[in-house]
Amino acid sequence: MKRIGIADTTFARYDMAAAAIDELKNNATGFKIERYTVPGIKDLPCAARRLIDGSCDIIMALGMPGPQPIDKQCAHEASQGLIQVQVLTGVHVIEVFVHEDEADIDDTLRWLANQRSREHAVNVINLLFHPDRLQRQAGTGQREGFEDAETL
Repeated sequence: MKRIGIADTTFARYDMAAAAIDELKNNATGFKIERYTVPGIKDLPCAARRLIDGSCDIIMALGMPGPQPIDKQCAHEASQGLIQVQVLTGVHVIEVFVHEDEADIDDTLRWLANQRSREHAVNVINLLFHPDRLQRQAGTGQREGFEDAETL
């Protein structure tokens, strides 16, 4: 049985993990979910590594950095850490960040956090169970959250 790790933070203003877990359960079977919640975004690389060490096959790392320059710096550092975890372990860590300044209105930000979490959950399902679906989408301008980009 496949194991999906969900790493999320208490700093986020929306429960992105709940949305991702709901989407996973609604779209696939044959897996177990392990959730690990940490205080902040820079704790996500450690959470991802711990989930991998606990035998997870793939990780979703969910976070919501704030709008300030220090928040963006912390998000960048967390992203670098998540990349290092992937390189060192050979396990996909799907970074799902929603920056608070991506939307001006809380309702839009809530919608974006929900939508991006759900769309990346589908990516996780495809990576684990249906990689051919991703191959068919190559070069199609897929975006998680907002509208897809126009293809060239």
